[in-house]
Amino acid sequence: MNKVLARWNSLDHATAAREALPCCGSHAWAATLASARPIADEPSLIKTSAAIWLNLPEQAWQEAFDSHPRIGQKHAQTHATEESLRWSAQEQRAALSEEHAAKLALDAANRLYEQRFGRIFIVCAAGKTPTEILTILQARMQNDAPTELREAAEQQRQITQLRLHRWLESE
Repeated sequence: MNKVLARWNSLDHATAAREALPCCGSHAWAATLASARPIADEPSLIKTSAAIWLNLPEQAWQEAFDSHPRIGQKHAQTHATEESLRWSAQEQRAALSEEHAAKLALDAANRLYEQRFGRIFIVCAAGKTPTEILTILQARMQNDAPTELREAAEQQRQITQLRLHRWLESE
């Protein structure tokens, strides 16, 4: 068994939830995941995490969305942990290293998205350029609100999966 997962399985509930929180940003997700222990391996962790995430209410999704900085920014709107912010920076690294014009366009598009949907744009940015992210954002602006909420939740699920993997590799 993975050392991080084995140690996490042995923690009290509150500590286990607190340790998992940076992977998602939703307290409800973290508490429910901690309640699902013991979890045997990474595939089981990923599967359990996804099942929990998909069954959470919209306000729990919103809490996770709010824990992210906007694409191209360093600070989240709410309670993001240092570890979560570091992971966001890694995920956005490609987006931050591209041309200035694309960053400006992305910033403007982010504002339009927030006006339309009332939350920041969530995308699994790992490995994507600012131009690719801008194209995705522009396409998603065509979604109706329920469709876009489901897409944002799917992107958060993907981000959480990447972060769970990084977390298990952290020791």
